[in-house]
Amino acid sequence: MSSQVTSMPRRELNERQAATVQRLLEAGLAQLAEVGPEALTVRQVAERAGVSPATAYTYFSSKNHLLAELFHRALVEQSPPASDDASATVRVRALTRALTDLCERNPHVAAGANFALLGSDPDVQRLRLRIGGEFVARFDAALGESSTPELVDVLVLAFSGALLQAGMGLITYAELGDRLDTVVATILGADR
Repeated sequence: MSSQVTSMPRRELNERQAATVQRLLEAGLAQLAEVGPEALTVRQVAERAGVSPATAYTYFSSKNHLLAELFHRALVEQSPPASDDASATVRVRALTRALTDLCERNPHVAAGANFALLGSDPDVQRLRLRIGGEFVARFDAALGESSTPELVDVLVLAFSGALLQAGMGLITYAELGDRLDTVVATILGADR
């Protein structure tokens, strides 16, 4: 089933459809906070949003699709930090702090994303590419003139790995910021 919400919708959503999607996302956030990503079901979210499961599945092809969309929305709604006159190292550290703070403020959404983004659902695959593209764009912008495709790749891999480690419970989202400060300094050096 193809989604009308992700990057490749079948058609634009009208006002009523957009309102339904918004209700589903809000219900998804509330349900996720209550039961966690493993126990969440699209049926529960549909009931909470006051729509039929069939309607929910019209917009979200699977639980993983809903979880990935919740993370994607949280990510794009967050403004990247602005610090044009600082060094690349300071800008990248500010970016990783902002991203890890987002995960710390929304641990259920971050945990759901870790759970969902590893899936093979086509709608999740499209969102995974959009989320990855957002990470690439943000690291590229933070690096500024220091940016190279290789350096962006290293930073995105390090950040993605850190999120996965947190998702596996090996580190807390609260600890990620400090750990990534060290990683960024190791990759970029203090003077860059």
